[in-house]
Amino acid sequence: MKAFRLLRWSGSVLSPRIRPCVFHFFYKPPSNLRFLSAAASPLQQAIQHQNQDHIPEEDPGSSSTGPKDDGLIIPEDMPESLQQAVQHQNQDHISEEDPGSSYTGPEDDGLIIPEDMPESLQQEARLRALPSPPISAAKNSAKLAALHARLSFTPRLPIETLARCLVDATADPNPDFNNTSLALLGRDLYSYYTSEAILCRYPRLPTAVVFAAMSAYVGPRTLTQITKEWGVELVAEPGGEVDPGYLQCRREDSMLIKKHSPTSDTDPTSTIENGQPNIAGANRPNVDQKTWRRGVSSMTVYDDEFGDLIKSSSNRKSRNKDPKIETTTVEDACARFVQAVMGAIYLHRGKQAAKLFFKAHILSRHLDVGKMFEFKQPTLDLSKLCAREGFESPVARILSETGRASRHPVFIVGVFAGRQKLGEGAASSLNEARVRAAVGALKGWYLYSPLEVRVPSDTEGANARRWKPVLVDIGEVIV
Repeated sequence: MKAFRLLRWSGSVLSPRIRPCVFHFFYKPPSNLRFLSAAASPLQQAIQHQNQDHIPEEDPGSSSTGPKDDGLIIPEDMPESLQQAVQHQNQDHISEEDPGSSYTGPEDDGLIIPEDMPESLQQEARLRALPSPPISAAKNSAKLAALHARLSFTPRLPIETLARCLVDATADPNPDFNNTSLALLGRDLYSYYTSEAILCRYPRLPTAVVFAAMSAYVGPRTLTQITKEWGVELVAEPGGEVDPGYLQCRREDSMLIKKHSPTSDTDPTSTIENGQPNIAGANRPNVDQKTWRRGVSSMTVYDDEFGDLIKSSSNRKSRNKDPKIETTTVEDACARFVQAVMGAIYLHRGKQAAKLFFKAHILSRHLDVGKMFEFKQPTLDLSKLCAREGFESPVARILSETGRASRHPVFIVGVFAGRQKLGEGAASSLNEARVRAAVGALKGWYLYSPLEVRVPSDTEGANARRWKPVLVDIGEVIV
């Protein structure tokens, strides 16, 4: 006997999935069936009676025909069209070759839509069978139209493309309808524009600081914050009936995320394992050597644009209760959405519009690069730097002091290379002031910026300026 049940979203009241119920069909009847609404419809009453575990045969008031019957109970006050629908769903055998049957085989997930069902319910059933909203729903979404206007997009960027940017691969695996291809293009554009802006503005910046600046500009956390600033909300559960103005993805279980946090040594996706980098499954040679040191030079070759390990697809383990269902984190889904928007702008409006969008939403953010430095031995680094550049050995000298015999003295120490002062620092002790002066001298060297900053992408386009070579430094000091 083919049994059916009503599916209804049981999440929050504010959830976007608050559409009417439709019924799907399964080969096994459910063990328990509960309805959330207080007042059940006649069709729900019929299904509730049908799925009762025990119906006494001796009850004269019961309309059951005994255990030999299939348990189908139809109230007398049910409309005739619904009675025919219930009887049609409880047929013992539905043949695929039957031309009068609407059953299309096991590939349609058992969805059966009777011909006499109202058109509104048929449309709702078709929408719920889709993994993401249809393309035609984009023009009727107020949230999507508001987002399109909020980002100052012109009609040259269709609203259907913006709706595709909001569909993650975990919600709809079809590459023709998700944002995978757009996000891949947008990620490369973000990396290109950000790296050239950082390297041309600070040509002497150490590689580790370049990675940190890249992450601060276009990292997952930053792109997640941008998604919130744009007013984009995440859907509770993706589906075809959801408003296309929501970001659709299947999120990981929060309890499993806490259990497998990145700080745990037992986490298979962590880059740290027993105090050593875990390169197993990464895009690196000699993955069996887990104790090998990851050098800064190898990060630029084998790792991503942020200096992090690139995990292979076979090494990524799902944190969902059902390993067959692909899930993602909120940060990754938001990052792919912002990257997909960049890719869509590049395809529909060209390079100049994509670069203007990058400057308005990414490069316009203030980033204090000087706070990203972390020197372990600043005095030794300064000595090595002076020796490499042919300067005299640095010497620390007291410039001024006050309150040496008091409880709160202040010493101002300067570091000199011959007669040229490299930096100065103030502290309550001579040693601390000398260290701060060395740090100031190193920052003054690494944070050098030319007066006119020109990037390679400025040479693209019809009105492009002629390229002028920029300073290329030999790199940071290796102690």
